Amino acid sequence: MQFSTDRLIIREIVEQDWTYIHQYTTLPEVTIHTAWGPNTEADTRGYVQDVIQMQQANPRTGYEWAICRKEDDMLIGGAGLHIIESTNAELGYVLHPAYQGRGYVTEACNALLQLGFHELGVHRIFAKCRPENTASEKVMQRIGMKLEGRLREHWLYKGAYHDSLLYSILQHEFEG
Repeated sequence: MQFSTDRLIIREIVEQDWTYIHQYTTLPEVTIHTAWGPNTEADTRGYVQDVIQMQQANPRTGYEWAICRKEDDMLIGGAGLHIIESTNAELGYVLHPAYQGRGYVTEACNALLQLGFHELGVHRIFAKCRPENTASEKVMQRIGMKLEGRLREHWLYKGAYHDSLLYSILQHEFEG
């Protein structure tokens, strides 16, 4: 599966992508708000293998894509959509810091919303971020998601409990 936007090609991850993915998954400034990383080489290779295995599932409920710039086919990040209970999907995204602040994630996420609602037939798409991750929260707001609330200390990671902000958009809100 592959699709494109004005500036991006969003495509399936392939095994050779691991070196590009590894460039940003090792960075503490990227992984500070994630459930993974900073990655070792084995972590990134394992992730790519898991994604390739996910692509073979039938029915398929997990999608992880490479975000590539059209102008040079450079892999600059990733985005995922994971279907939960057939009517809900969770959206996630990550971008190499060298390409942040240019609207790439917003552009990719709008395409994923389109895919989720029109091709995959979900009713609700949600995303979470740490409260201090204001850049991610702004992406959610720009793509039309609404704040549902704060999940208090719901996530135990690296020996501490963390809060998350929960945003979502419904299919009819996206259409409106």
